[in-house]
Amino acid sequence: MLKTKEAIVLAGGLGTRLKGIISDIPKPMAPVANKPFLIYIFNYLKKQGIERIILSVGYKYEVIQDYFSNNYEGIDLVYSVENEPLGTGGGIRLAIDKLKTDTAFVINGDTFFNVDLKQQENLAIKINSDLNLALKPMIDFDRYGSVSLSNNTIISFKEKQFVKEGLINGGVYWLKKSFLDSFKSGQKFSFEKDLMEKEVLEGKISGYISDNYFIDIGIPQDYKKANIDFL
Repeated sequence: MLKTKEAIVLAGGLGTRLKGIISDIPKPMAPVANKPFLIYIFNYLKKQGIERIILSVGYKYEVIQDYFSNNYEGIDLVYSVENEPLGTGGGIRLAIDKLKTDTAFVINGDTFFNVDLKQQENLAIKINSDLNLALKPMIDFDRYGSVSLSNNTIISFKEKQFVKEGLINGGVYWLKKSFLDSFKSGQKFSFEKDLMEKEVLEGKISGYISDNYFIDIGIPQDYKKANIDFL
């Protein structure tokens, strides 16, 4: 059984690259196979054993709140609202104040990665990691930065460039609340640049490889693919 029962879902995206396909709604509310994309994320989290979700929201968050209110099929939904954009790190740090426990999963609201959260959590706890990233093996890609791994420990993050074969950050994290202690609530910062790229040098970040289904609806090509896949 999953020990970590809470998840933060990053749902403040504008969907800039999907302009013309969706407008006036947050990106995670984009219709995929006739349902808001968030529904698939919620269903996945419920199946994995998550009981409470903190939604990190900003742009047009009322659209999400009006649709889901404070509960989805028995899962408590709590809203952490950014009054101004705080960056990926600032959004997570603000949402952490609403957690009831010391650990949480963090999920990107515009990607679906069918990770076994129990296995990811087990690995993170076993090696006493502060942060664990779910990593997806990919071939022939240039859209994502790549991640280098040694004995379950992440040793470097590489910028976006063409890679024949490698691992990408799949946007599913397990973390200890204390990992963000060096930042104040309401502070604006990047989770990737200001935190992960610095902490990786300390050997505190681990990786869990999963080759399960992955899709990122942030670009029109994959958004269209998701509409077919999720049927």
